Amino acid sequence: MIKLDLPTLERPINANSGWSVDGMSSTDLYERINLALLMGIAIFANLIFSPTVTQLQSTKTEVKPYESDASKREQVEQMFDSISHRYDFLNHFLSLGIDNIWRKRAIGKLKSLQPKRILDVATGTADLAIAALALNPDKIVGVDISNKMLDVGRAKIAKRGLDKIELKNGDSENLPFEDNSFDAITVAFGVRNYQNLEAGLNEMKRILRPGGKLVVLEFSKPSVFPIKQIFNFYSKYILPIWGKLLSGSTEAYVYLPESVKHFPEGEEFTDILQKCGYQNTNITRLTFGISSIYEGTK
Repeated sequence: MIKLDLPTLERPINANSGWSVDGMSSTDLYERINLALLMGIAIFANLIFSPTVTQLQSTKTEVKPYESDASKREQVEQMFDSISHRYDFLNHFLSLGIDNIWRKRAIGKLKSLQPKRILDVATGTADLAIAALALNPDKIVGVDISNKMLDVGRAKIAKRGLDKIELKNGDSENLPFEDNSFDAITVAFGVRNYQNLEAGLNEMKRILRPGGKLVVLEFSKPSVFPIKQIFNFYSKYILPIWGKLLSGSTEAYVYLPESVKHFPEGEEFTDILQKCGYQNTNITRLTFGISSIYEGTK
């Protein structure tokens, strides 16, 4: 089942206002303004940069961050370690804050379940784990392979006094937890980085309790004109340029659009979920298909 769902929130970005324009909530308007700004940036940059950035294109079918013999897992760890100090800023800057809206929508998929124990895989700097506190669980555990990303997350958690969240180093294909030990599992922008996608999905299902839910937030490829063309140009050309300028890493922001390009999105991904034993799979498209929320139950 695929649902086209333009992002909204139950509460606006300014939670005290609650205003709307012609029936459009403040959150809807905020996202559309940001999307228009992204379009403008991409169109303007096309005039300036398009003759000089064609070298960023790739024809690879196996997508890794670096040209080396190291495994994808090792390369992903190295990549996130290298950009951890600027990761949060770049996420919000390059998406103009839309990524926060997507995370809240993903967490909203778990409201009816009311999970008490939540695992956030590929937690990074813990943004999704922090957003999951809105569900009022007893415990949230975040795991990631990058210790430097976790260090940033731990600093945020300590600063805010969020004692319900615990962060651990761990591999998505070998999670250090007992069977049937979590009510819900979330992953935001992480499954693209799994070395073995099916192994990671099976491992998450192992530790999910019967009736528990997996929620995956991931980039996808929009298909509607002109969003498709603007998104492709922005992700291939503008993203690597700004990423390098602000983080010092060219590889990370060339890898991102390449990994999106080769990721099995949409029904292809839900077919893999079903193959791994997940039931009641569902897709919600966000922001004209730039990202998607996938759901499956054990």
